Amino acid sequence: MILSIESSCDDSAIAITDIKTKKLLFHKKISQEIEHSVYGGVVPELAARLHAEALPKILEQVKEYFPKLKAVAVTSTPGLAVTLVEGVTMAKAIAVALDIPLIGVNHLIGHIYSLFIDKKETQFPLTCLLVSGGHTQVMEVKSLTEIETVAKSMDDSFGESFDKVAKMMGLGYPGGPVIQELAKDGDRLKHNFTVPLHQSPLIAFSYSGLKNAVRLAVLEEEKNEKPEFEDIAASFEHIATKHLTMKLKKYFKTVRPKTFAIVGGASANLYLRSQILELLKPHNAELILSELKYCSDNAAMIGRVAVEMYEKKMFTSLEELDIAPRSLL
Repeated sequence: MILSIESSCDDSAIAITDIKTKKLLFHKKISQEIEHSVYGGVVPELAARLHAEALPKILEQVKEYFPKLKAVAVTSTPGLAVTLVEGVTMAKAIAVALDIPLIGVNHLIGHIYSLFIDKKETQFPLTCLLVSGGHTQVMEVKSLTEIETVAKSMDDSFGESFDKVAKMMGLGYPGGPVIQELAKDGDRLKHNFTVPLHQSPLIAFSYSGLKNAVRLAVLEEEKNEKPEFEDIAASFEHIATKHLTMKLKKYFKTVRPKTFAIVGGASANLYLRSQILELLKPHNAELILSELKYCSDNAAMIGRVAVEMYEKKMFTSLEELDIAPRSLL
């Protein structure tokens, strides 16, 4: 079995994955959403302290698996430096104590493998849209070691823009679920926000301009005695998603999709899923998704990658395993 640890941001998680069957035997995640919601976003130092408290508590629950562990895996890139350190330090201690090898895992590849949690086989090649609080990018994935990023955000990520818009409205953190719920009762066409980069030939993403347009709409709405943000939320969600689908449509003119996946925390957005599904219909492409509970950061996805890496003997020595806040993927 492999023990995997995830601490790249504000979720403390540990999983146990069976190497032969690829089955998830244990997974526990402790979220920090309540603690960070007060500040409208993740406070790195607070997150690190909470990881230091939560990870040992979860580890206590998996001690029965220790005799059967063949390796320990941990997210080492990308993420917040102070939180990555917590997981990597624990992983190194376990590796030394149990005399088992270390596997450093790229968090973004983890999201790709969230599609295959509890599944023995992978499904490559595929085109993958990763949308999270830190990343928005399109990747062509042929295998574990053959991943090409073909488009990414020039500034804010899709998920980050939801968080920031929710903060503008005083709705707390995380913003994704709150905006999605608020948008259900709004008019998506009420605010004619400009689609970012709509005249640009670039296949890339940008959310800073849309975020500023929403900010101005929020300020205008706040002049009313009883501000109502449903229409702004709906219009924002519509344009933020339309931006993605327009750029993907342009990309599909040169690369026809056969199997398409959406991964990352923001892939749980139901409006995004529905619009991508419509986009894929003319291509007869299959859409594959992670279970909703595995869309956000988790250790199960890290364990699923680690099994593949273990079989290929992709180990990292104690001296070589270090954190890398920014990923080159």
